[in-house]
Amino acid sequence: MERTEIIEKLTAVFHEVFNDNNIVLSDEMTAKDVENWDSLTHMLMITKVEETFGIKFKLKELNKLKMVGDLINTIETKLQ
Repeated sequence: MERTEIIEKLTAVFHEVFNDNNIVLSDEMTAKDVENWDSLTHMLMITKVEETFGIKFKLKELNKLKMVGDLINTIETKLQ
């Protein structure tokens, strides 16, 4: 799957989980940049990402995610 397709699908996940269709993802985006991104919505988002892409994250992978770009890179790696 191409990076652009991952970003498109991930954007749809963010729109749904955070109930905000104005979110535009960037590699540098963090939880501080998205209203209502707290620990609960974070876990809902991760679960939805796993469902959408048919992948499972390991705890150590989740701990390394600091920015949306890290999430995109991890998804990309898991889909190879």
